[in-house]
Amino acid sequence: MTSYFADHAWLGDEQVAHDVLITVDGDTIVSVQPDARRPPDAVHLPGVTLPGLANAHSHAFHRALRGRTHRGGGSFWTWREDMYAVADRLTPDSYYALARAAYAEMALAGITCVGEFHYLHHRPGGTRYEDPNAMGAALIAAAHDAGIRITLLDTCYLTGGVDQELQGPQLRFGDGDVANWADRAGGLKAAPHVRIGAAIHSVRAVPPGSLAAVAEWAAAQDAPLHFHLSEQRAENDACLQAYGTTPTRLLADHGALTANATAVHATHLTHTDIADLAGANTTVCITPTTERDLADGIGPARELADAGCALSVGSDSNAVIDLFEEARAVELNERLRSEKRGHWAAAQLLTAATADGHRALGWPAAGRIAPGAVADLVTVSADSVRLAGAAPDTLLESVVFAAHAGDVRDVVVGGRRVVTDGRHTMIGDVPGALHAAIRDTFA
Repeated sequence: MTSYFADHAWLGDEQVAHDVLITVDGDTIVSVQPDARRPPDAVHLPGVTLPGLANAHSHAFHRALRGRTHRGGGSFWTWREDMYAVADRLTPDSYYALARAAYAEMALAGITCVGEFHYLHHRPGGTRYEDPNAMGAALIAAAHDAGIRITLLDTCYLTGGVDQELQGPQLRFGDGDVANWADRAGGLKAAPHVRIGAAIHSVRAVPPGSLAAVAEWAAAQDAPLHFHLSEQRAENDACLQAYGTTPTRLLADHGALTANATAVHATHLTHTDIADLAGANTTVCITPTTERDLADGIGPARELADAGCALSVGSDSNAVIDLFEEARAVELNERLRSEKRGHWAAAQLLTAATADGHRALGWPAAGRIAPGAVADLVTVSADSVRLAGAAPDTLLESVVFAAHAGDVRDVVVGGRRVVTDGRHTMIGDVPGALHAAIRDTFA
């Protein structure tokens, strides 16, 4: 049994509670007492303590691209060529090093669980490794060694576009057909820090005849199913031309829209698409920093939420790893789109980054500070320049709308202290690890 004493803690209400004693047994919270006295043996958490943050959508190897794609103009499609070039360089060992460092950066930012949308499966040219899941195993090991949980969303990726064969670096992504994908994915094993899920890369990469098989595989495993959806208008146009319908309707017609499913981006939707997603209780993952970085556009997040879709957030391309920024950007982007303020309360945005994100990744007991919940705690310093002068009755708004990943001081993941006073307890030099891994990627 370990006791933590939080000066302030968010317990799910519109305001933070004060002087909160949190008792943990193993990896589970067993009691939460606001307005408590601080026991002499309790671990002190000065600042504002939150549940662990859930990064619902990540491509770990994209971390190597940060800052390297911004000269000149271009589009999502030209950026994709730079991404493919990085994908073609990685081995299981170098991918482990890069992902371990990226996941350690996530831990420092208060992320206790990552949804890794994993499609980099095979050797250059598309031949399998001796262990067909060597690259997935590298990601699972990287998360373990960085101290966070992972939902490995093994991705089916069969075509390079609508009616286009895989070519070049894309050959590393494909299994030939959906049966081969299911056979390989079936070899992945869950562990205490691991959930295995499935992903449809997009309707560009999985033909209609294979969509149902991926959805059925996920349903048989009771596993999360994620998919990129309508990130680009060109994707919608190609789908309409080839199949006479939108990507959302195509997925719905093949059983991919369910309560265990998460649509990533969902930027360019029709009103019928929104109704289809909400009617299936499908979660939508918004990734604002990537959507801004790649000029994707601003999606209809408020309409989706009003229709009944739960929202989660993710760092996607890892151009920035900061879920405070992702969460508040959902609101701030909507302000730009609507020219009005106040679309979500701070508590609702934080729920997207915690409980709803964890649920979308298959960890429904995480993302809350409550008895029976997974013992994930993230403490944000109240002494940074960003939070200096915050008022007690609006402390939650100060955190959501002003805090930065660098303000995180302490992180507990499943009862284990992973960050203490801003330092990773398992990886002493995270910037150095990132520098070495990225240098070696481009060597």
